[in-house]
Amino acid sequence: MTKTVTVLSGLIRPLVESHLPDWVEPRFFMSKDEAMSLAPEAEIGWFDMYDKKDMAAVIGAATNLKWLNSIYAGVDGMPLDLLRERGTVVTNGAGINAITIAEYVVMGMLTVAKGYREVVRAQDRREWLMDSPGKVELFGSKALLLGYGAIGKLVEERLKAFAVDVTVVRRSPGPNTLGPDQWRARLGDFDWVILAVPATPETDGMIGSAELAAMKPTATLVNIARGSVVDQDALVAALDTQQIAAAFLDVTTPEPLPDSDPLWSLDNAHITMHLSGRAQDKMFMRSAQRFLENLDRWKRGEAVEPRVDLALGY
Repeated sequence: MTKTVTVLSGLIRPLVESHLPDWVEPRFFMSKDEAMSLAPEAEIGWFDMYDKKDMAAVIGAATNLKWLNSIYAGVDGMPLDLLRERGTVVTNGAGINAITIAEYVVMGMLTVAKGYREVVRAQDRREWLMDSPGKVELFGSKALLLGYGAIGKLVEERLKAFAVDVTVVRRSPGPNTLGPDQWRARLGDFDWVILAVPATPETDGMIGSAELAAMKPTATLVNIARGSVVDQDALVAALDTQQIAAAFLDVTTPEPLPDSDPLWSLDNAHITMHLSGRAQDKMFMRSAQRFLENLDRWKRGEAVEPRVDLALGY
């Protein structure tokens, strides 16, 4: 039987090796150099690396690649045009981290609403506060949710449990829905503006000075998408002048954020260092399980999922 050469990161090895079907010939790498030497023979590849440039180089070297799998939901660091030219099928990690990221959104909103950071600081000082530094209730507040994929849907579900009035932005019409050309005119209606969109040329800088100026002065911006979705200089100015009340930012530009960046010194900026997806211990297990299920589909000639639309970039 002809075996399919499958090149995988050594980090996933303990979770998949003993479960791989006999038609797979697995080869594992632990460094970029090892990946580069193995890549040309790979028909199936799982080339995830922290350095996206290294990963793109390995993908470029994988000239025989039929299917590329990734744990990452965002594919903005991949050579999508090249993959499209080659007809490579790409599956990503959409939804793998959705539960913990949705929980992070709720945590961020509660942190801002209740002034919880000030409570923690008071504990560090061993100071007994006589009043709450935050008095906002999520109950009855209004949230605009941009991005209605796996994460967005779970954010909506959790916020509805807090009786937050959630309006989603999506292309297809529906109740409590605004279209892509409607939401900017309504920004002033919302207490929370939550960004859960994919990073694409279309979403690049979608929140700039005009959008920030249109928000309520009591509103909070929550970004768990990508730093590139927000004009960061405009956000710094809006926070500094208290044009908006606060921002809860799991993502920034660049990452890591340099210690000299003005965002660090703004008391109404909450920076969580892109930890939302990492705040769990099931990511690799979920990814391995999904990959193994997809291998069975691949062998049967069925569609693997979730499949990335290489033209749209998500």
